[in-house]
Amino acid sequence: MRYKLTFVMGLALGYVLGTRAGRERYEQLKKSARQVAQNPAVRNTAESAAQQGRQFAGKAYQTVSDKVGDRVPDSVTQRVRNLRERNTNGTAEDDWGTSNT
Repeated sequence: MRYKLTFVMGLALGYVLGTRAGRERYEQLKKSARQVAQNPAVRNTAESAAQQGRQFAGKAYQTVSDKVGDRVPDSVTQRVRNLRERNTNGTAEDDWGTSNT
């Protein structure tokens, strides 16, 4: 019983201390994350990685479609087409402000 009481008291103390510094620390972390995300070097690296990912995905898609051919059901083919159209017709920027080109 004593250990349970000690645990609950520690939990309560941690909660109280955490809530006092919690919001301030959260705002600091949010500000730091925003600064990192707006850094041109980080943005360029993220955009380069995204571009390479799209290129690799396109090559993989082409390879798979060449090997699989007509064996894919029409429902799957239509779903993939819809997803590709949505990605090309969507907004030019994502949530982080980087372009999807």
